[in-house]
This record gives sequence, C-alpha cells and structure tokens, in this order.
Amino acid sequence: MDETLPLDHKIVIFLLEVQKVYYPMLALIGIPVNIMTILILIRGKCDLSKSVTRYLVAMVSADLLVIIMDLILRQIPIRYWTHFTFLYSVPVCNIHAVLLYVATDCSVWFTVTFTFDRFVAICCQKWKNKYCTEQVAVIVLGMVSLLGCVKNITWYFMFTDLYWLVNLPWFCQVAINVRESRVWAAIEFLHYILTPCIPFVLIFLLNVLTVRHILVASRGRKRLQMHSSGGSPSDPEMQNRRKSIILLFLISGNFILLWAMFMVYSVSNRLWYVGYRIVILPYFVQEMGFMLQLLSCCTNTCIYAVSQTKFREQFKNLVQFPFTLMLTFIK
Repeated sequence: MDETLPLDHKIVIFLLEVQKVYYPMLALIGIPVNIMTILILIRGKCDLSKSVTRYLVAMVSADLLVIIMDLILRQIPIRYWTHFTFLYSVPVCNIHAVLLYVATDCSVWFTVTFTFDRFVAICCQKWKNKYCTEQVAVIVLGMVSLLGCVKNITWYFMFTDLYWLVNLPWFCQVAINVRESRVWAAIEFLHYILTPCIPFVLIFLLNVLTVRHILVASRGRKRLQMHSSGGSPSDPEMQNRRKSIILLFLISGNFILLWAMFMVYSVSNRLWYVGYRIVILPYFVQEMGFMLQLLSCCTNTCIYAVSQTKFREQFKNLVQFPFTLMLTFIK
C-alpha cells in the first residue's frame, strides 16, 4: 500500500480487501443458519407465543432474502466485478433493485411490528388478547409486505436495467437527468426517511415506553408481594416478562447499532448529490455501513440462542441430526 495515500484512502483499500473474504463467509454462514432458524421456529417448540413466532419467522425469512438479493447478487459481484462482467449484458438491474429494497424494507419493518407487538403485550394488557394473536400477526405482516412492494416500485423507473457494479451511490446505472433531479432526489430521500429513519425513531420510543412501564410495574409488584408474603419469592410472571424483554431489546438494539452508520451515510450522501453539502462523510463510512447492515441479517439466530433456552436445545438437535442419522445408518 502506498504510504503517501491519505488515511481514509488506506482504510477504504483495506475494507475492500476484507470484503472479498467477509462477504462470501457471511453468505456461507448466513444462508444455512437462517434456514435452520426458520425450521426451528416453524416447529413451534421454543415456548414462544404463536404471534411472536410469526413475527420472528417473517423477520428471519426477510433477512434470508436480503442475504440472497443484496449480499450474494449485489455486494459479491461488485467486489469480484472482473468475474461478473457478464452482468453488464443482463438487463434486469432495476427489477433486482425493486426486489432488493422490498426485502430490505420488510426486514426493517418486520422488526418494528415485532417491537410494537411486544409493547402491546407488556404495556397494554387491555389490547393484548385482541392484538397479540396469530391472525393479527399474519394480517400485519401481509400489509407491511404489500406496502413495501408499492413503495419500492419507484426504483424500477429511477434506475435503468443495466448493472453498474459499483456503490457510488447506486449499483444500477442511472440516467443523468435522474441523478441530478431534485424531484427524484426527494423521492429517494423519502425512501431513506421511511427506511430506516422512521423505524429507528419508532423502535427507540417503543423501547423507552416499555422500559418505563416495566420499571413501574416491577416496583409495584415487588411491594405487593412483600406485603402479602413477607418475603421475596420467585415470580414466574416477572421471569417470563424478563425473558421477553431480553429478546425484544437484543433484537431492536441489534438493529439500531448495525443500521446506524448505513442510515447516516445514505441520507448525507444523497443530500450531497443534489447540492446540500452540509456534511461530507468519507467513503469508508459507506463500506462499513454496508458491512454492518448485512451482518444484521445473520445475527438474529445468535440473539435467539443467547436469550432462549429452548431455541438453543432445538438448534443443537438440528445440527446433530445429520450425524446421528449417519451413525444410525452405519450401525
């Protein structure tokens, strides 16, 4: 590496080299792990309610689609562009973009719907029996998916059908009149506001309200138990609530941390392209943002394993099943 290069250039070169290993490894791990997670959750043996199971299955399924549409079909070809030059003659980039952004929107907004479901279950007991049901979960997830399709159809008209194989800032070729148009910039900026800016705010507010409710309810419940029993016996209700809260906070916290850098760069970069050069972030921020955002599609399984004992048991059994079957066959 040329020692005379600026530090930000050195960081970019380093990240691009890391991505050549990081992205394929992420795909090799993320696809089987997410498929296994879906299979485990569908079986319904993790002591989770049916509505929670629906949301988690939807989230993992959307993450799997993001891995396929973004990681495998976008980022890896960009990093190994010399091996994918044939894509220049495959005129489907705008269709690819629509599918990619629909999957991304679903992944993000499914996290919001799950957070809201847990907020209602914990903080709004009167609505719990009506809202936190499997039927409502199916309706909500279906509506979010439909709205995601409607919202992202604009990418089809904004992009051309030719691949660009770069991330500056789009991976499809864009006409100059679109690139410099304030109307299209406003539409694209609205996309970034809806995903992931608004989900950031909603998840943060819902978690703050949930924490506040839990603290107040916990103090009141402890005082009541101390007064009635004169001691501090274990409380199954609070233990179940604590497990639910851990799962909620790990999932929503994971989303906020891993999406923050990508969100900041996307908004500032689009503003820069139409002349609003308030903050100019170095290019390596975008590359780190992509790496962290795609990592978020592979971390939910780890979160379930950390917070759910039953899930760990089911995951272990599923991993051991091929070897057990092989030993049985040999015997």
